[in-house]
Amino acid sequence: MFSATDSVFLATAAASGSQGGLGYMIMQFAPFILIFVVFYFLLIRPQQQKAKAHREMVEGLRKGDEVVTSGGMLGKVTRVADNEATVELAEGVRVKVLKHTIMEVRTRTEPANDAADAKSAD
Repeated sequence: MFSATDSVFLATAAASGSQGGLGYMIMQFAPFILIFVVFYFLLIRPQQQKAKAHREMVEGLRKGDEVVTSGGMLGKVTRVADNEATVELAEGVRVKVLKHTIMEVRTRTEPANDAADAKSAD
């Protein structure tokens, strides 16, 4: 049934399995670990950084900022509340939007304290 080469092969496989159990297991999981590391640096981490930048942008929203909403509407912020902002789309046309739906701040106004300090310095 088994030839001499088959028995040598089986003996070698059994011996190597008992000696390198941990190393063999690490080599089996290495591709999965490598794939996770690549996914982390190419997909997960950039998405987290983008979300953090958007959160900081929304927290820094001020009256007078020109913004773009997620619906593509351009307007000027006239009032900022906890989770809402009132945006003036045209003269006399104001809408309330959720702050997290503001996708971009096109023109940022100067903070009120800095403007007062600049006038007092002149």
